[in-house]
Amino acid sequence: MGKPAKPSSAATPPAPPKTVHSPLLTYASMLSLLSLCPPFVILLWYTMVHADGSVVRTYQHLRDHGLLEGLRSLWPMPTVAAGKIILGFAFFEAALQLLLPGKRFEGPVSPSGNVPVYKANGLQAYAVTLATYLSLWWFGIFNPAIVYDHLGEIYSALVFGSFVFCILLYIKGHVAPSSSDSGSSGNAIIDFYWGMELYPRIGKHFDIKVFTNCRFGMMSWAVLAVTYCIKQYEMNGRVADSMLVNTALMLIYITKFYWWESGYWCTMDIAHDRAGFYICWGCLVWVPSIYTSPGMYLVNHPVNLGPQLALSILLAGILCIYINYDCDRQRQEFRRTNGKCSVWGKAPSKIVASYQTTNGETKTSLLLTSGWWGLTRHFHYVPEILSAFFWTVPALFDHFLPYFYVIFLTILLLDRAKRDDDRCSSKYGKYWKTYCNKVPYRVIPGIY
Repeated sequence: MGKPAKPSSAATPPAPPKTVHSPLLTYASMLSLLSLCPPFVILLWYTMVHADGSVVRTYQHLRDHGLLEGLRSLWPMPTVAAGKIILGFAFFEAALQLLLPGKRFEGPVSPSGNVPVYKANGLQAYAVTLATYLSLWWFGIFNPAIVYDHLGEIYSALVFGSFVFCILLYIKGHVAPSSSDSGSSGNAIIDFYWGMELYPRIGKHFDIKVFTNCRFGMMSWAVLAVTYCIKQYEMNGRVADSMLVNTALMLIYITKFYWWESGYWCTMDIAHDRAGFYICWGCLVWVPSIYTSPGMYLVNHPVNLGPQLALSILLAGILCIYINYDCDRQRQEFRRTNGKCSVWGKAPSKIVASYQTTNGETKTSLLLTSGWWGLTRHFHYVPEILSAFFWTVPALFDHFLPYFYVIFLTILLLDRAKRDDDRCSSKYGKYWKTYCNKVPYRVIPGIY
């Protein structure tokens, strides 16, 4: 796990994850997502691939056949081929996570006072993965178009397999937690949905959340983006400029992610959200399906943008990705230097906030209130949403569904901003109130 901090004599078990909405809304949202997300993944794939991207055509199919029978008729069953593709990819990424060299990185102190330790080799794994995948195609060993042809079966297998995976995580949290950053809320649904453990591991070195979030979820996004390009090339003998812009922006964004991966390990996903259905099923299923959906749509709907429009969209998207990166880099550098750095050419403005761990130990954090972080408390979400828009807009506006990811991402990040604010308010108390007075807007300057 990492280095445990010295517990106080009055150490108490870590508190279960708190909800930030009313109990009724919390239960309704959990049960809705548990029941609706799996069929939505299949419906999205079917609409993109077999219904010409038309939500109306999919609706008519369900209306004509009845909801349950219609869903059953279009839901592909997992196949051996799909299982081989998933397991081959998963074992390859797990091996890279364990075997590739990387610098030691210590994550932030956990609520129980533990310091998780990681091996930062994500960029190497990303390079090896793409080089291997393209080489297998180039030398005729494996045709990535096969992945597209079995996509529905792959998603179906992921839907069911990832449910089993989350059940095993739930059991592990009860019988063999990896650290003191674990515990039950006393409610099985909440424990399954939000997770039991903050840092579940297999053995000492294999971090499960790093695997699900970074090495399976994010890596599959890159692999599928390349797959869609290759499939369109094999179908049409060329790749449309719309697909090139979409794929280029996605790969630039994912490259940025792996360049900054150690910074991601300090974010809410890793450092605060436990390993349950919400995070792990989402990364294993939702990311490969929903996040890649604009490219999935473009396979059968090539759009010729023309050089001027294509270049304009590409440059706008790159600018947004850079600003998103610079926001995170600025905060990471501020934390790394303990505030002794330059922010936009000046000494940073900051608040020194103290808090207590669940072990009763008093610690301090620095809250940055200048640079990008002086505009709003979560300004980095603005360029992230705009980046998603720019790699989706090459599809133009013939159908609504390619923009579902942008809408979903906006809702996700606004909710995450609220959850993070509520968590920080609980953690820092009066210091967070001072911070909010100094940086009054949550996401969008002057608006929200």
